[in-house]
Amino acid sequence: MLFYTLFLLVTTFSVFSLDENPAKGLLSMLNIILLIVPLVSIMFSTIYLYNSAEFIELLVSQPLKRKTIWLSLFIGLSASFSFSLLIGIGLPIIIFQPNAIGAMLIGIGIILSNVFIAIAMLSSVKTRDKAKGIGFAILVWLYFTILFDGLVLFFLFQFADYPLDKIMIIISSFNPIDLSRILILLQLDVSAMMGYTGAIFKDFFGTSSGMIISFSILMFWVFFPVFFSIRNFNKKDL
Repeated sequence: MLFYTLFLLVTTFSVFSLDENPAKGLLSMLNIILLIVPLVSIMFSTIYLYNSAEFIELLVSQPLKRKTIWLSLFIGLSASFSFSLLIGIGLPIIIFQPNAIGAMLIGIGIILSNVFIAIAMLSSVKTRDKAKGIGFAILVWLYFTILFDGLVLFFLFQFADYPLDKIMIIISSFNPIDLSRILILLQLDVSAMMGYTGAIFKDFFGTSSGMIISFSILMFWVFFPVFFSIRNFNKKDL
């Protein structure tokens, strides 16, 4: 975690130092937050949970509720990644770009960390085998960062003759990384870089209501994996 914090700190300072325009620095940081932060969050959390399996079994044997144990693990991981982002990304943004967009970028990074920590906890409680669990975590990251957009483009080409605007809004809700990108780019007003799904989303939700809806959906992406992982952990035979 210390290395991760240092990496974010050095990278963010380097990005903002390379160009005099802070807006370009924010766009570069957006790519890091959308790719690196989810990958590190889901991989570290998955490996940590598998390596802590014996310690978790010891905790379960104590007079503690399983729900309390699992939520404590989630809160611990969430707090660690949140503090890393606040130091590694928040400190340079406060120095170079202390505005609402910078605060939004930090907030999105923290939410994405929590989303992928929650997914990692669900995958680790579902699969006993460590190799399968880590492999599934990598596949989830690849799906949300690369495969999802490819599938969306394939869907658009196949049904190009039909009105798909409302359907695309629903489809984009199934990818927290896409939603995070939309939230930031709506603030930066660079719709050309948003991709087709983001452009349609902006046409419908170009006001503050779009941000509220997107933020609410991202919160559901945190809540539901945690909820189902707790339910599975309560029933799991350790």
